[in-house]
Amino acid sequence: MAEVPGWEGRFFEDFSVGDVYVHRLGRTVLPVDNSWFTLLTQNTAPIHFDAHYAAGTEFGRPLVDSTFTLALVTGQSVSDVSQNVLANLGWDEVRLPAPVFEGDTIYSESEVTAVRASRSRPGVGIVTVRTTGSNQDGVVVITFSRTIMVYRRGHGPAGNRPRPVAPPPGPAR
Repeated sequence: MAEVPGWEGRFFEDFSVGDVYVHRLGRTVLPVDNSWFTLLTQNTAPIHFDAHYAAGTEFGRPLVDSTFTLALVTGQSVSDVSQNVLANLGWDEVRLPAPVFEGDTIYSESEVTAVRASRSRPGVGIVTVRTTGSNQDGVVVITFSRTIMVYRRGHGPAGNRPRPVAPPPGPAR
């Protein structure tokens, strides 16, 4: 049986300014996502986890923790942008033009805005993307720039995934 390699992600050489990657997987935000993330990060703002409190606000329902939205949209971009990342260098210009509510489905895309060789590490390059997240109605709910240090092809860790080992021949147990 021949092994067919799967998607390994982009390396530094694969990025060009102006490329746009539409991240294929959407994600519906569940009430449990919002309450767990909010409480795990010790965010005590009741608008995220107290439905009675949130009902008395202008929104009338809980808002999704904005740092969850940032984490979700960043995560949606990984397979296209940072599968071969050495390090995240920063998020800049994070904007939240519209709220996210429990039950919203978030989709995202990223545009490459800058590509340059690393001055200090020859095996990597620096890539900046502008990522936009939108809800199921096409309303933009988050935008940000993210700068990453990504491996050049052949310079990252390779072959670290263990392969299944066939059981030794012999009687079945």
